[in-house]
Amino acid sequence: MRISVQQAYLNACLAELEALKPGNVHIFADGHGMQVQDFILSAEVSAPALCDDQAFGVRSLGQRILDALQATYDKVGCNTNLGIVLLAGPIVQALKEYPQLDLKNGLQQVLQQTTMADASCVYEGIRLVSPAGMGQREEHDISQVPQIDLLEAMRLASAHDTVARQYVDGYETIFSQALPLYRELMARWERPAWALTAVYLYWLSTFPDSHIARKYGAETATSVKQESQAQYKALLAMENPKHAMPALLAWDQALKQQKLNPGTSADLTVITAMCASLTP
Repeated sequence: MRISVQQAYLNACLAELEALKPGNVHIFADGHGMQVQDFILSAEVSAPALCDDQAFGVRSLGQRILDALQATYDKVGCNTNLGIVLLAGPIVQALKEYPQLDLKNGLQQVLQQTTMADASCVYEGIRLVSPAGMGQREEHDISQVPQIDLLEAMRLASAHDTVARQYVDGYETIFSQALPLYRELMARWERPAWALTAVYLYWLSTFPDSHIARKYGAETATSVKQESQAQYKALLAMENPKHAMPALLAWDQALKQQKLNPGTSADLTVITAMCASLTP
């Protein structure tokens, strides 16, 4: 029997915490004023708010995302899962609205049908959790009432935000690159946490991390991306991934001392794990 979308979401959030993700929060080290328990609580309260239509009712995509962000903020009082919820929302909506379609095609349907009301809910959720480094735009700023649908808002942000880019390209990189990598390494290593560490390093070494770029600029994000490429290559070369732990922990400490948190890469890692359990 296929796993429920709520269980897939919760499992993915918890599995990602077991992966050693340099610069991010994980079971080997807290960081950035946040603890693993904050993320566990966030997953536990956001899962029903995002997925449980018996308790919360049948909702639009935007309302689903807002409910999950509100539930999280009420519990932990800080931004622990904005990117995760933004990425998971369309997946949940696709499986609820289009159960007869495979996930990729269902996602396309959901993303093409977003509304201004969806954008309004998402803007409200983003304002609630106040992510660092958002900046301001003259038009369609997050502080304004949106005059465009959610997909168009994501299109405007996609040049500098990897989460937004997933909306625009239908999660193509997840399906074509991250998922095959995760499955290949699961077969090779048989260790889910290490397969997710590799997925995290794939995202970090392929795209400048949006969270770092927002806070510290594109140059810093590109520098971290370049550093991660050697770490990623070294991990993939190992028969036993545990041998990478000393180098990854040292880099983890160095990034945290510089207050550099590749949060977007971590969010994309969660969604890769979620999709893995929802697709054949």
